[in-house]
Amino acid sequence: MNQFSFHFCKLCKELGGIHAAREFVWWYNGHPDCRNLAPDLTSTDTAVILGQGNVALDVARILLRPTMELAKTDIASHALAALEESSIRKVYLIGRRGPVQAACTAKELREVLGIKDISIQVKQADLVTTPADEVVMKNNRIRRRVYDLILKAASSGHSPPLPDQRELHLVFFRKPDRFLESKDRSGHVAGVLLEETTLQGDDLGKQIAVGNGVFEEISCGLVLKSIGFKSVAIDGLPFDHDKGIVPNVGGRVLADSSTDFPQYETGLYVCGWLKRGPTGIIGTNLYCAEETVASLSEDIERGVLTSNSAKPGRGGLLQLLDRRNIRVLQFHDWERIDTEEKRGGNLKNKPREKLATWEELLQVASK
Repeated sequence: MNQFSFHFCKLCKELGGIHAAREFVWWYNGHPDCRNLAPDLTSTDTAVILGQGNVALDVARILLRPTMELAKTDIASHALAALEESSIRKVYLIGRRGPVQAACTAKELREVLGIKDISIQVKQADLVTTPADEVVMKNNRIRRRVYDLILKAASSGHSPPLPDQRELHLVFFRKPDRFLESKDRSGHVAGVLLEETTLQGDDLGKQIAVGNGVFEEISCGLVLKSIGFKSVAIDGLPFDHDKGIVPNVGGRVLADSSTDFPQYETGLYVCGWLKRGPTGIIGTNLYCAEETVASLSEDIERGVLTSNSAKPGRGGLLQLLDRRNIRVLQFHDWERIDTEEKRGGNLKNKPREKLATWEELLQVASK
């Protein structure tokens, strides 16, 4: 990279070509709020994804998977059309820690590593484990499986890549320092400056990534940020700002988490990321919700939850939404949407053709 072709820019919102991975996922899944995201996939052959969680892997999979295969899925048509014209051939997945600490799960990693005809590139030095890493893998089967998959992919990958072969680079022990702006294309990202990291921690496997002052640049024209999510506090509820969760035991909200004997907020329960942090997949959320409901049911049976006054329930909720002029779609409205999307998909030999604007969705729901 010619150091005179770029200048540093820390304010990513000022540069084109940088998007939240969440918005990119909504774009190719047909979410109406991101229908017009229009990521530029034709002006560069390289995309950098910051993060190595399941969302980051899903984004990489979409960018690298042959569009002939994507056409058979329920991907939004506007996204498929853009991907068919895509010039992206190299995707870098950047992680601030090592392969043992990668935040993805084995199933999602296996899917992206299994894409046909791609070259998997991993630096051999990044695969060396420490005693702390071994402790993590001994106590966590998911982390062991993820590491073994990466190790296997690295040993079987092509080096160097074959001509015209798409490339997936798994980059570890790097953290973004700043974005680089192109002078040839003012206002657009042209690269990412990364700082090397080392892990510091104890023998129990608790390790954090610390920059060591050594930097390198990756040229790219597309950056997707997938570096985590943190819940925000809700007025009136206790909140652990370090963990980004409402303190709880089994979904029961704790009034005071500093004592050895839990004191609960009667009638308050929590589930999802606000309960456990941004981890897991759909199955994890199902288990999480079941645990909270089980706690609630147990409290009802034990008489912990009592009320001397009738609650408005569903009717009260509908009245509140009506006062706020919020339109409510019933289940039968959704069924109309579902039927129409499946009908459209059947015409194109795909599971469904998604309605990707609010106007289309509401029009079909009102039929």
